[in-house]
Amino acid sequence: MKPFTYERAATPAAAAAAVAKTPGAKFVAGGTNLLDLMKLQVETPRHLVDVNRLGLDTIDATPEGGLRIGALVRNTALAADPRVRRDYGVLSRALLSAASGQLRNKATTAGNLLQRTRCPYFYDTNQPCNKRQPGSGCAAIGGFSRNLAVIGTSRDCIATYPGDMAVAMRALDAVVETVDATGATRRIAIADFHRLPGATPWVETALKPAEMITAVTLPAPIGGTHIYRKVRDRASYAFAAVSVAAVLRPNEGPARIAFGGVAPRPWRVAAAEQRVDGGSKAIADTAFAGATPTEQNAFKIPLAERTLAAVLAEGARA
Repeated sequence: MKPFTYERAATPAAAAAAVAKTPGAKFVAGGTNLLDLMKLQVETPRHLVDVNRLGLDTIDATPEGGLRIGALVRNTALAADPRVRRDYGVLSRALLSAASGQLRNKATTAGNLLQRTRCPYFYDTNQPCNKRQPGSGCAAIGGFSRNLAVIGTSRDCIATYPGDMAVAMRALDAVVETVDATGATRRIAIADFHRLPGATPWVETALKPAEMITAVTLPAPIGGTHIYRKVRDRASYAFAAVSVAAVLRPNEGPARIAFGGVAPRPWRVAAAEQRVDGGSKAIADTAFAGATPTEQNAFKIPLAERTLAAVLAEGARA
């Protein structure tokens, strides 16, 4: 791990200003991803700004009937909140399927959204990776790609977004709230938050430099049956080969269906949700139209369809 300096911020805007004034600075909260990357020298920040004491650790009702989740709410607390379990079950289930109890106790809402890919070439500093070193190339293309993306990729990157929480939040149409170094705030729809790689795979989110997440807002509950199903290589402490977050509302409105483990961001296609009456194959055919899998990860497309079939069957029994 390379040397770095450290400070604690007093307010969210001050934290953003501290990161803005020091090239290579990073926010740190739970550190469950960042510190691992620092140890491997994948991330080498010169300065860390600790945001743990900013009071962003509450879950509050909104005037519209939804919930505002502070950026520092730990994953364990969010999954256990009675309002989340009752009204946003898909989110609670997604959180509980992730990592381990110890990590969920430390990991934060904002940090979860911002976690980096687990592509093995991103983690190996001896290999070219456009996310880690812009313009160096993508060793995953033509390399080991079993766990990588099948859709939404580019000729510069085929990495997946690894998280579970964001997949559920995508199905719920969450909104990310931020503050920048000037104190200006804005709201970013979760659909627009994670970026596809295109020609700039190192730009992973819609955040501007030094912009800090302060909260995530969930809209008013939409009812329905909430299901999160995750398929992985072992029963726990593993990232998804494929996951499905679904809110099924046969008598109340269109279904909400998002896939994880298959793309550089949570993957949701509105046209696919209109094909629920056609079953899992019709949905998957639409959701994965234009997919460009490799020989090693082509299995993910039929696996996604079978996982969705299980989700729809569970919903029918509910």
